[in-house]
Amino acid sequence: MGKSTFILPVVVVAAVVALSSVFIVDEREKALVLQFGQIKSVKEEPGLAFKIPLIQEVVRYDDRILSLDTQATEVTPSDDRRLVVDAFARYRIADVVRFRQAVGTGGLNVAEDRLEGILNAQVRAVLGSEGVTSNTILSSDRSALMSRITASTQALAGPLGLEVVDVRLKQTALPEQNLAATFDRMRAEREREATDERARGEEAAQRVRAQADRTVVELVSEARKEAEITRGEADAQRNGIFAEAFGKDPEFFEFYRSLNAYVKALPGNNSSMVLSPDSEFFNYLKSPGGAAAPAAGAAPVSQ
Repeated sequence: MGKSTFILPVVVVAAVVALSSVFIVDEREKALVLQFGQIKSVKEEPGLAFKIPLIQEVVRYDDRILSLDTQATEVTPSDDRRLVVDAFARYRIADVVRFRQAVGTGGLNVAEDRLEGILNAQVRAVLGSEGVTSNTILSSDRSALMSRITASTQALAGPLGLEVVDVRLKQTALPEQNLAATFDRMRAEREREATDERARGEEAAQRVRAQADRTVVELVSEARKEAEITRGEADAQRNGIFAEAFGKDPEFFEFYRSLNAYVKALPGNNSSMVLSPDSEFFNYLKSPGGAAAPAAGAAPVSQ
């Protein structure tokens, strides 16, 4: 009875000591074995690990990619248009030994405070560098600027044992006090561009109208020229026909011309003419005895 009473506490103590000397490293973390604050071993592989009970302790760190959101900060690009920018970073603890030496017992809180300071400084440095304007920040060149910020932040975060995976700009906006002035300037620029476009359009329209008017004048002139030529050729042909007809039978041609003159000179039923007795106008209407015979449908002629 007395011997069992002695052995049982010893077994319990031994079991507690044995259990306290074993710890498990999860695949999502890394662990440091510390002895009186000094690093004795690093456990980066998942599985069982051992430590000296009561003397050594285990400190665990997340091995996953972590996120850090920064406070909005003002930057001044080279065109002096101030912008309010907030960014976020993706990072992980790459070197737990260096991380422990850099932040001590502060852990992630101290590390993120330092990383945020580094990140804000690099955002201001890159976005405020020579040649970077507000239009550049808001254009497709934004990705190149974020790559520059990532590279410079990674270089400065290395001594903390951190690896900066990526840096992104979440929001880029104007300060409230600058919004009205910026909108007015943008409106004025757009109105100027619209005025220039309208002026260029009116100039182009004037050129088109002038060219159209010139084309119309040229076409009309050419058409009139061709019409006059055609009319002249027709008149020449008509005169030729008349001349040929007159040459074949001059007396009949003279008679035909006289009849046409009678029709035009004596229209209607109430026409009168005053002619001298020896006028040749009614030669073809005179009787063989010398008196003029009245034309059919014509009024008597007073002589």
